[in-house]
Amino acid sequence: MKKFDTVLVANRGEIAIRVLRAAQALGYRTVAVYSEADMDAPHVAHADVAVQVGAAAPSASYLNIGRLIAAAKESGAQAIHPGYGFLAENAEFAQACADNGLVFIGPSPDAIRWMGDKAGARRRMAEAGVSCVPGYDGADQSEATLLKEAERIGLPLMVKAAAGGGGRGMRLVERMEEVSHALASARAEAQNAFGSGTLILERAIRKPRHVEIQVFGDSLGTVVHMGERDCSIQRRHQKVIEESPCPVLTPELRAQMGAAAVAAACAIDYVGAGTVEFLLDQDHKYYFLEMNTRIQVEHPVTEAVTGIDLVELQFQVAQGLPLGIAQEHVHMTGHAIEARLYAEDVAAGFLPSTGQIELWQRPSGPGIRCDDGIEIGTMISPYYDSMLAKIVASGPTREVARTRLIKALKSTAIVGPQTNRDFLIATLQKTLSSTAT
Repeated sequence: MKKFDTVLVANRGEIAIRVLRAAQALGYRTVAVYSEADMDAPHVAHADVAVQVGAAAPSASYLNIGRLIAAAKESGAQAIHPGYGFLAENAEFAQACADNGLVFIGPSPDAIRWMGDKAGARRRMAEAGVSCVPGYDGADQSEATLLKEAERIGLPLMVKAAAGGGGRGMRLVERMEEVSHALASARAEAQNAFGSGTLILERAIRKPRHVEIQVFGDSLGTVVHMGERDCSIQRRHQKVIEESPCPVLTPELRAQMGAAAVAAACAIDYVGAGTVEFLLDQDHKYYFLEMNTRIQVEHPVTEAVTGIDLVELQFQVAQGLPLGIAQEHVHMTGHAIEARLYAEDVAAGFLPSTGQIELWQRPSGPGIRCDDGIEIGTMISPYYDSMLAKIVASGPTREVARTRLIKALKSTAIVGPQTNRDFLIATLQKTLSSTAT
C-alpha cells in the first residue's frame, strides 16, 4: 500500500480542474501549481493550496522538475498527478518523484521510457506478438542505410522521429527521389523539438482509421482494456473529434484489438491508465502505432460509454490497490463524441489566438459534459496549449450523440479570442455524418 492524503496536480487548465475535482471527491487534500502567467487561472482557485512554481515560460514552471518536487515537499503532498502534456510522459520526472519518496500517479519510469522511444517500442511490441506496420527501426541511422530501407519498405513511406509526437518530425513521402530531403528535414525538426534526430521508417497506410484502446493495469498484474476510441478526424496530425465506440469495429475485431493492447501493456508491466494506438486499414487489419503512458485528452468518451471514472481509478491503483475490474465486467453502452474547442484562427491556418475571455457560456443539455479551464476574465496567453474546453455528447446511438453535440456547440458562446467552434460544427455536420455508421 502507498498511502497518501495530499495530491499535487502538476498541470493547468481543464485537466488540472478535472483531476482536482476527482481527488477532492475522494477526500484528498489538493495542491495546485501555477506560473506567473496563471496567477489568476481558474485551476488555482479549485485547489485547497496553491504554489507558484516559476515564470510564464513552461520550461521555468510546469516543466521545471526541481521546482515541482520542491512544491510537493513545501505543501505536504505525498503524491503527484501529472495530467497529460508537460511532464506526464517524462521518465525523469517519474524517477524524481520516486527518488524523493513521492507517489507518481502513473506508470513506472521504465514503462514510460520504453514507450517514449518509438523505435524501441516497435521492437518490444514485435517481440510481444503485436502487429506493427512494416518498417525500419534500427540503430544504423546513416543516410545510406535509411535510403536502402526505404527502397525495401516501398511507397508511400512515413519518415518519423523516434522520440516524436504531435506530428513533428514526420514526413509523408510519395516518390523515392523525395526520400533524401524528407530524411534531412525530419531529422532537423526532430532534433530541434525533441533533442534527438533518430528516425524510423514505416509503410504509410492509406486512409487509415486511428483507433486507440484504453488499457488499465494494477501493480498486482491485472490488465484490462476498456474498449476503443476512434480519433480519425485530425488536422495536421492533431486530434479534433474523438468518439467511442469506433463505428466500423465488429465485436470480434474489438476483442482482437483489445487483446493486442493488453498484450502490449503486459509486455512492459504497465500500471495505471494508458492508451495503445493502432492504425486500422481498409481491410480491417490493424497495426501498432504507439502507446501513450498517461490519461488521454479524450478519456471522457470512454467514461461516458463504460460508466467508469478513469481518474478515480488512477488514484486507486496508485495506492497499490487492486483494479477490482475483470475484463468481463467492462461493457460499452451507447455512443459518445468529444469535440476540442481551441482558441485559434481557423482562417489563418489554425494559428493560436490570444486575449482575455469577455464572455463564456458553457453548453448544457441531455447527455452533455463540458470539461473546461476558463471563466470570464481568463487571459489566454501564448505560452500554453490553446485548448479551452472539451465538449462531450453521449446518447443511445451515434446519430443522437452527434446531433446533441452540434446543438451543444451552437449554444456555446465565447467572446475574446477566436475559436474553432464553427469549424467543429461544420465537421460534425459534414465529415462525421458521411463516415460509416
